[in-house]
Amino acid sequence: MAVVHGNWVKLDQKGSGLGARSSHAIAIVGQKVYAFGGEFVPRVPVDNKLHVFDLETLKWSVADASGDTPPPRVGVTMAAIGETIYVFGGRDGEHKELNELYSFDTRTKKWALISNGDIGPPHRSYHSVTSDDRHVYVFGGCGVAGRLNDLWAFDVIDNKWVEFPSPGENCKGRGGPGLAVAQGKIWVVYGFSGEEMDDVHCFDLAQKTWAQVETNGLKPTARSVFCTLGNGKHIIVYGGEIDPSDQGHMGAGQFSGEVYALDTETLAWTAVEDVADLGGHPGPRGWCAFAGACRSGREGLLVYGGNSPSNDRLDDIFFLALSQG
Repeated sequence: MAVVHGNWVKLDQKGSGLGARSSHAIAIVGQKVYAFGGEFVPRVPVDNKLHVFDLETLKWSVADASGDTPPPRVGVTMAAIGETIYVFGGRDGEHKELNELYSFDTRTKKWALISNGDIGPPHRSYHSVTSDDRHVYVFGGCGVAGRLNDLWAFDVIDNKWVEFPSPGENCKGRGGPGLAVAQGKIWVVYGFSGEEMDDVHCFDLAQKTWAQVETNGLKPTARSVFCTLGNGKHIIVYGGEIDPSDQGHMGAGQFSGEVYALDTETLAWTAVEDVADLGGHPGPRGWCAFAGACRSGREGLLVYGGNSPSNDRLDDIFFLALSQG
């Protein structure tokens, strides 16, 4: 059985970045990390600049963007397909859930509003997205009237939204779930549904059917707002909230700092042995921005910022280089 190992490296940052924040999002095109949204003070969106971090020079800059720039928001998601970044949903400064889909062309540096209103998924924040080479998938989140369990895809070639069948009552509506594509299926991992959840569901893209998955092995405890990465047949999970704060979003709950891998073939969880190479270990945190990245020829997980057990927003960047053996 292939065992997943990880090596953490803390990246130095040069120049003026976003600063400390949580509930933001990143997407990576080439060796550039694009960061958007988030909060430093709970529930208060910081700005709507598109900040860019170069993984080679380790320098921050602000994109000289034009077009329909999205207003500031928290609980937002981003995904990259090719050289285009897609930004969906979130919550504005008036605590209103949003449902616009924006694109940002990293070549022309232009924003465009693709859909809003009655087109596409209903308004939401703290949902999850993942992508393949043609679709941006959106699942769940906090809607206008409660937590959602719907799955949608935006087809970037046909330029249209598709709504998939509902998973039904088995898969409760939830915020902050893990979402990943593996083995031709969309996997929904854990999340918060009034309590932290530890269930796994998958949607078969060819059959258009849902199934609840019974996992085995060293199963992580229930959690939400963690970092998720589809890595071959594995789904990598890092961090997350394992016990919510009694102050809700205004406080910090208990967070995990562990890394786990779910093998989508055997359905077995394993703990990932994660060694801190340079700059230490990111430790327990949740509400981070994260994305799959490649550094020095190694695939892995990039983690930026988030909220800490002391309720302090973080501004550090870590890369978890993954290997199997």
